[in-house]
Amino acid sequence: MKLKKLIAASSIIASSLMAQVAVAADTIKVGVLHSLSGTMAISETTLKDTVLMMIEEQNKAGGLLGKKLEAVVVDPASNWPLFAEKTRELLAKEKVDVIFGCWTSVSRKSVLPVIEELNGLLFYPVQYEGEESSKNVFYTGAAPNQQAIPAVDYLMNDIGATRWVLAGTDYVYPRTTNKILEAYLKAKGVKDEDIMINYTPFGHSDWQGIVSDIKKFGSAGKKTAVVSTINGDANIPFYKELGNQGISAEDIPVVAFSVGEEELSGFDTKPLVGHLAAWNYFQSVESEENDEFIAAWKTFIGDEKRVTNDPMEATYIGFKMWAKAVEKVGTTDVDAVEQAMIGVAVPNLTGGVAVMNPNHHLSKPVLIGEIQEDGQFEVVWETPDTVIGDAWSDYLPSSMNLVSDWTAPIKCGNYDVKTAKCSGQNF
Repeated sequence: MKLKKLIAASSIIASSLMAQVAVAADTIKVGVLHSLSGTMAISETTLKDTVLMMIEEQNKAGGLLGKKLEAVVVDPASNWPLFAEKTRELLAKEKVDVIFGCWTSVSRKSVLPVIEELNGLLFYPVQYEGEESSKNVFYTGAAPNQQAIPAVDYLMNDIGATRWVLAGTDYVYPRTTNKILEAYLKAKGVKDEDIMINYTPFGHSDWQGIVSDIKKFGSAGKKTAVVSTINGDANIPFYKELGNQGISAEDIPVVAFSVGEEELSGFDTKPLVGHLAAWNYFQSVESEENDEFIAAWKTFIGDEKRVTNDPMEATYIGFKMWAKAVEKVGTTDVDAVEQAMIGVAVPNLTGGVAVMNPNHHLSKPVLIGEIQEDGQFEVVWETPDTVIGDAWSDYLPSSMNLVSDWTAPIKCGNYDVKTAKCSGQNF
């Protein structure tokens, strides 16, 4: 009798374990890797909610491959080493099939070795500095040639700027972007004395002295513009100080690469009217796709006052492309999905079509928007067509001969067109 009871108990346990495995196999796990606390929470929390909205919509439409999607949300808390730990947790412990996450480049750089070691798949939805290409990452935000370079061209050609302040947060994205912009400006004939570069730490709050220096630099009788790669919640006191010191857009226009509708919703925008931002999407863009997205977002978040922004669109596009690639190959296997992603096209929110190119970067339009009193942007300039993102800058000697192509026969992130070889590691 005891033996029979033991056998029966073992059978029950085995059945329970098999049922748990079956349930796990019936879901596709989506990792969400965004800071929900710390200095970057002001920007990243919205992207977490965007992924959750996309998952909910996909599940309502039947899921993927007959399975429901399951979100696995972690909080790296604006702590860059913690991004790597949370990535390992998502891949090794939670066994997620894909990760949507990161905002700053330092967090992405922290994640990169882990995602490659464990052969994960990361969709990175924010503008960045380029100079990187990985088989395991799809870059759905803007490369420098899709944001920084067009913004400088606009300031130079349409505004008449001849003197430049490059102001950024002190980490890899602003420093590399400004290195590219400095080389680009000098190639256009701008002299050293007409370029001022300044970096501040994350969360910087005391802007009085720096803004005073900018004001003095702009009083030399030459049209001066500020190119801002200031990130996170430091933007709020920066723009407030501009207003406090009476710096208007007519005097010294600021074009920002990390300030969108979400950041502007945090403070009074009246003193900022006329200042600029360069993105690939604005909420104010009129299109049927955008109207539907905005309505869905407000319904999901339960707040009619909440806004949309560019990294949300990049998240939306990346998610739609990933789902399409998974359906195409009938599996979430990373290697299969990575190859299936190349060439995938989905509608963007500006009325055009986003295409994933062999270098894991999108074709995107470039828009310059002017800040309005209501915190929205009026588009004042845009490219006539989409621009293919370039992983490697044409203006830095170290990368001007490099291309990224993850299709056969090259399958390399840094292929040197002069030597016809991959240089170093493939990222």
